[in-house]
Amino acid sequence: MNHTADVPDTGPRPVSDARPPELLPLPVGATLRRRRVADAAALNEAVRANLDHLRPWMPWAKTAPSMEHSIEMSRAGEEVWDAGTDFMYVLAPDAEPGEVIGAFGLHGRIGPGALEIGYWVSEQHVGRGLATAGARALAEAALALPGVERVEIHCDEANTASAAVPRKLGFRLDRVDAALVTAPSETGRKLIWVMDSTT
Repeated sequence: MNHTADVPDTGPRPVSDARPPELLPLPVGATLRRRRVADAAALNEAVRANLDHLRPWMPWAKTAPSMEHSIEMSRAGEEVWDAGTDFMYVLAPDAEPGEVIGAFGLHGRIGPGALEIGYWVSEQHVGRGLATAGARALAEAALALPGVERVEIHCDEANTASAAVPRKLGFRLDRVDAALVTAPSETGRKLIWVMDSTT
């Protein structure tokens, strides 16, 4: 869990001339699909149901989002996808495809040729390999894009559950950066995990 999956970057530069797949089926009974305005209600419900779970690590989880905010964020997600700067997904169980049980994203805010993976999974669905499977699918999709040579996962040093994901996937711990504390459980030490096209 890290704080990159809710707020899309609105930077103007596309990271690639191509786009990742809008649907990414996962081998764990769930699918990542491109986030649309039609997902706003289910996403709002999921965030509201998981505020206590998200608040320690997500600065945007301080208060429950209004429906208007969720619509606005979903609309912004569509716009940045079309612009090629960020690619926002919702996680849905295959048995109930209209439900949202998490959110994932590929974010172009870390510089040219690179995308940052962000994710969170609903508390009742943690421990099922969903974050790992989703991050794996996004890493593969990102590195398949022309011009993308590196993917990163950033998380606070104390967020051991989030750090377990890149470790399982073979990312290397590139460095530990000082960072502003923006959520209650953060330490101000950010782990930067990296996978590149040669890994």
